[in-house]
Amino acid sequence: MISEARKQELLFPYEIVREEQNKLLLLTAATIENKRNLIVHAPTGLGKTAATLSPALKAAIDKDMTVLFLTSRHTQHKIAIETLKLIKEKFGADTSSVSIIGKKWMCIQPGVSSLYSKDFAEYCKRLKEEKKCEFYTNARKNQNTFTIGATKLLSNIKGLSPLTTEEVIEHSEDERMCPYEISLGMAKNAKVIIADYYYLFHPKIGENFLAKAEKDISKLIVIVDEAHNLPDRLKDLASEYLTTITISRAIKEAEKFGYDNTVDILAEIKNILEELAEGMKIESEAKLTREQFESKLEGYDYDQLIGDLEHVGDAIRETQKQSYIGAIAAFLEAWQGRDEGFTRILSYKRGLREPFISISYRCLDPSVVCGEIINNTCSTILMSGTLLPTSMYKELLGLEDAQEVVFSDPFPKKNRINLVVPKTTTKFTRRDEKQFQLQAKMLAEMVNAIPGNSAVFFPSYYLRDRILVYFDSDCVKTVFTEKPHMTKAEKQSMLDRFKEYKDIGATLLAVASGSFGEGIDLPGDFLKGVIVVGLPLSQPDLEKKSLIEYFDKKFSRGWDYGYLFPAFNKTLQNAGRCIRSETDKGIIIFLDERYIWPNYKRCFPEDWEIEVSENYKGMIREFFNTKK
Repeated sequence: MISEARKQELLFPYEIVREEQNKLLLLTAATIENKRNLIVHAPTGLGKTAATLSPALKAAIDKDMTVLFLTSRHTQHKIAIETLKLIKEKFGADTSSVSIIGKKWMCIQPGVSSLYSKDFAEYCKRLKEEKKCEFYTNARKNQNTFTIGATKLLSNIKGLSPLTTEEVIEHSEDERMCPYEISLGMAKNAKVIIADYYYLFHPKIGENFLAKAEKDISKLIVIVDEAHNLPDRLKDLASEYLTTITISRAIKEAEKFGYDNTVDILAEIKNILEELAEGMKIESEAKLTREQFESKLEGYDYDQLIGDLEHVGDAIRETQKQSYIGAIAAFLEAWQGRDEGFTRILSYKRGLREPFISISYRCLDPSVVCGEIINNTCSTILMSGTLLPTSMYKELLGLEDAQEVVFSDPFPKKNRINLVVPKTTTKFTRRDEKQFQLQAKMLAEMVNAIPGNSAVFFPSYYLRDRILVYFDSDCVKTVFTEKPHMTKAEKQSMLDRFKEYKDIGATLLAVASGSFGEGIDLPGDFLKGVIVVGLPLSQPDLEKKSLIEYFDKKFSRGWDYGYLFPAFNKTLQNAGRCIRSETDKGIIIFLDERYIWPNYKRCFPEDWEIEVSENYKGMIREFFNTKK
């Protein structure tokens, strides 16, 4: 175990260091010292934040570098800030830091929260250029110089660091200054920057942010939290979509502002999409080439067309902040991108009111976005509780000179049981009313037997609702059902009400990829059981088929990398909601016969002790009647 002197040297702020946490602490220090990359599968409860952030901060102080802690979860921002506060209190170390979220969400101009990100960016740019944003002009003399008032505020805030994003916004708002610009000022001298992924990986935002913060990428120590989300986030960043709905709105926009020539151009683009989709059935897709779409616009100079639409979009944003025409210009520009690692798809979809056509340019290969960036940092550490297999993430993200490490679950094995009940399946070819009735009966028996709250995760809302028809009559507990597209406030409200039932027990029916599938904490007695119904393996759409084909060609692992492993990791994320601390006790049940098939069983972490039984009622009763 690490010595007390070494613990202090690495700025580890806690009295006790757990065995697996000790390994990660020393491994992180060695990784940074040797300027390598690290991929870490570290289950919940290991203490990843302190074990990586402490030695990274130490190296940043000693070697004049900066720690960039990247996370998609706002709660993780706060955990990182709390860790820095403890380090400051215990060691008096330089913990100058900034927690920065999306620019739009930091803006204190009224009415900007409803804007699309690209429209907000253009709106913000125009207000600054025309000196119409008092918050910006109060903070900046020009792009490179802060005002006297802002310099004073930055000096005061430095003494208070570490601060949360909300605290920085509050201080800035009190002085009528732009919180984002103040945060940029803080970032220049910060030893730790806590931010979303796109502050490094977005092609434009990342480059601009690092330049304004005056950070050299080779002197960055990057820690990526919840890194299992990174491949999909990167692919989304590099993908663009255009629909006939957007075009119709753009036409109305052009008519409203009297751009008659633009109306004709937009109508032509809409006609082209309808012509390309002629003969397609609803909910069908087809691959496109770049030329198939562009050749239909042969009567126009393509680059000039983009420029004209951009000009009109900018002019409209002068009046109403956002522009659909500007969004179409951005899509047309993206459509000209590379072919390797991307696919182009035409879709005919069922809409809320009527069918619509979509044309998309979709990224398949996240390494084209991040590979070069990661390999140019001093060190990058990728960590998550579901980063299996680590070799897949190394290949998908294009990491060079990277060590892969898998840590064991730090919690006592006697406090949990991982049970596979191989009696039903959600396999597409086996779905029928008989299966739904049996699944509902078994689920009701399970949640009724678990003494406390349970969460049940389904592959889709469709399957959840089909089973719910029969489940309601057999379940004796209060049932909470997740709705699609819940807001943060709605999600938190439901969680708070769910927690109130911890003594008598309630059931949350959620979806694997929904609002509650990951990123929620229900420690202690708030959750006693998780049941994962089936596998979230949908019928592969054209993008998924393209992904499988591409990864087969590049890695000879198309099915695994493009389909199976990402879906299985969602079930492991769902399962991870149950045991959140070393004193928690709970049962995790996987309800599908495929979990015992070799091709699927191999996806479980090696240190998981999997039990297989159809006697679930007896095992639940025995488990909870046994003292910890």
